[in-house]
Amino acid sequence: MLEVSEINQYYGGSHILRGVSFEARIGEVTCLLGRNGVGKSTLLKCLMGLVPARTGAVNWQGKAITRYKPHQRVQAGIAYVPQGREIFPRLTVEENLLMGLSRFNGAQAKAVPEEIYVLFPVLKEMKQRRGGDLSGGQQQQLAIGRALACRPQLLILDEPTEGIQPSVIKEIGAVIRQLASRGDMAILLVEQFYDFAAGLADNYLVMSRGAIVQRGQGENMETDGVRGLVAI
Repeated sequence: MLEVSEINQYYGGSHILRGVSFEARIGEVTCLLGRNGVGKSTLLKCLMGLVPARTGAVNWQGKAITRYKPHQRVQAGIAYVPQGREIFPRLTVEENLLMGLSRFNGAQAKAVPEEIYVLFPVLKEMKQRRGGDLSGGQQQQLAIGRALACRPQLLILDEPTEGIQPSVIKEIGAVIRQLASRGDMAILLVEQFYDFAAGLADNYLVMSRGAIVQRGQGENMETDGVRGLVAI
């Protein structure tokens, strides 16, 4: 389980994250929703150690990881798919996926797990294509596949539907549902697309002005009025 306690972060004089606390459990999809600029991506960067939290604590599997560097968090079983995907455009699809194996040594680091090609068949078809030649939706699948290559127990996804065609959004949703159903991974999904989040969430969090202002079970999102809270 991921436990986040009273995280605060500032940029200059602005208080960006205000006492953020929540949990994300293995076998569940926790969706974090909110409009642009409320601090969602900053929170994820704090969870990955890319931005140090000013105060507060992050615990993963009962261990304090607040002071861990990003690579140490990856070694601890946490994977992150950033907004904008950040694949390597000049590397092939296969080479991009192999980058996700960097936490392993020896033979484990030499071959892309077949499971990734099963989840995303298009990546197998295009494994010798350069990442930069893929469509936006295919690049998003590649970014998720690269994260899964490190066999995480916590998968953090930052707006995976952004700028993607509806057919691929559907495929990504099916993969997230399949991963959650295995029961060996916690998934933290940051999303602005309400219907996508509502279709996947076991639990939801709504963020506004750097704070969690509402939380509950995914099945209650409509009756709890979450759509109105995140509508642009």
